[in-house]
Amino acid sequence: METARLGLGEVDITPSAPVQTVGFGRADEFSRGVMHKLSAQVAVWQLASEKCCLVAIDSIGFSKQHSALLRNKIGVLLAASPDKVMLCFSHTHSAPNDSVETAYSDFVDAQIEKAVWAALDNMAPVEVAWENAYGDIGVNRRADCGGLDRRIGILKAVEANSGTPRLLLLRLTAHANVLKEDNYLISPDYFGAVRDLLTEKYGCMVMLTQGASGNISPMYYATNRACTPDTSAPAYYGKHASVTALLDMAQEVYRQVDSQFAKIQPVKLGHLSMYSVYQQFEAEVPSYERALEIAEEAKRAAYIDGTAWLSEVQRLIHSGIKKQTDTIELQYFSINDGCLCGVPNEIMYEFAIAASEKLQNRFFYFGGYTNGCAGYFPTEAEYDLGGYEVYWSMLIYFMYHGRVMPLNRNSDAKLIEAAAENAPFHAGSAE
Repeated sequence: METARLGLGEVDITPSAPVQTVGFGRADEFSRGVMHKLSAQVAVWQLASEKCCLVAIDSIGFSKQHSALLRNKIGVLLAASPDKVMLCFSHTHSAPNDSVETAYSDFVDAQIEKAVWAALDNMAPVEVAWENAYGDIGVNRRADCGGLDRRIGILKAVEANSGTPRLLLLRLTAHANVLKEDNYLISPDYFGAVRDLLTEKYGCMVMLTQGASGNISPMYYATNRACTPDTSAPAYYGKHASVTALLDMAQEVYRQVDSQFAKIQPVKLGHLSMYSVYQQFEAEVPSYERALEIAEEAKRAAYIDGTAWLSEVQRLIHSGIKKQTDTIELQYFSINDGCLCGVPNEIMYEFAIAASEKLQNRFFYFGGYTNGCAGYFPTEAEYDLGGYEVYWSMLIYFMYHGRVMPLNRNSDAKLIEAAAENAPFHAGSAE
C-alpha cells in the first residue's frame, strides 16, 4: 500500500487598514481595529495519483464567484482541476466583506497561494484516523427546539515514521458569532481561540471547518451590553453571556477533544478522494403584496430596511420572472471511512444528522460555508416558521445570493438525498 503524504501552510490574512465587514446588517460596517489576527490554512493531501487541497479561511464566506476564481488559481498550482480544491469558511461575522473590499480580496488570494506553495514544499508521509467527541458548544436558535449536532469531528494525522502529531482537523457546529453586532474589531471569533488553545496543547497545526450551523448559535456570547447575564439579550444570541466567551468556547472544545485524542490510533491512508456533484433548485419570486408583508414584518421584528429588496422584487415581476434557479455544488473530501461534504449555504443541523443516519456513518459530516456563502437553506419546519433564517436575511443579502427568496419549501429533502446518494461509501461503513 502506498503511503499518503500531507503538506501544510498557514498565512496571516488580517487587513492592514479599516475595512467594511459583513454579517450584522449594520448601517456602519467599518472595522475599528483588530482584536485577533485572521488566518488561512492549507492542507495538501496526496495518495498515489490523487492530489487535493483543503483550505480553511477566517471569513464569513466569499461569494461563489470569488471562491471559483481562487479554486482555479490553486488548481493551477496543484496541476489539478478546481474540484480538487475545497474552501472551508469559518463564518466569522467580524471579517472583511470580500465582495466590496476588492483590494483585500486580491491580498487574501495572493497569501493563500503562498500557503499552497509552502504546503507543496513540506509534503511528508502521514497516517490518519477519525473519531468523534461530543460537546455542548451550540444552542438551537428556536427556543422550543433543543436539537443539535453535538459531534465534534476529529481527524488526527501523525507523521508516519514517528507518530508525532502533524495535523488536527476538527469539524465544529456552532455559528462563529460569539462577538455580536456591537463589536467592530476584526476577529476570527471563537475559531481563533480554539486554534490557539489546541495548537498550544498538541503542538501541531489545528484546522477547523464549520458544520451545519444555520440554526445553531454559540453556547457562549459576549457583547458590551450583555457581558453579564442579561435577560434583555435576544434568545438567538446564545445561552450564556460571558466576558470570557471566546475562551469558554475554546475550553469546551478542548475538554471534549482531549477526552479522545490519546485514544485515536492513526493507520495508513487507504482511500483519498475529493470530487463535486451539482444539484439545481428553484425559488419562487413572491407577489409584490407578499413581498410587502415580508418587508413590513422584517422592519417591525428586526429593524431591517427592505427598500432595495422590494425594488429588486418589483424589477423581477416587471420582467416577467416568476422563479429563480440556484445550482448548488456538493463537494466531498473523503479519507478512509470519514468524509466532509460541503455546500455554499447555511444549512441547518437537521441536514447533517439526516445524512449521517441515511449512510449509517457517524463520520459523515455534512456542512455549509463551503466554496462560498449563499444564504440560509431552511428545513421544511423552519420554512413554515419564517423569520430571519427564512425571509428576513434575504432583504439584506439578496444581492450576494442571486435570488430574492429562500429555496422552495421541499428543497431540504432533495439536498439531503443528494448528499447521501453521492457519498463515496455505502451505508454502514463507519457504524
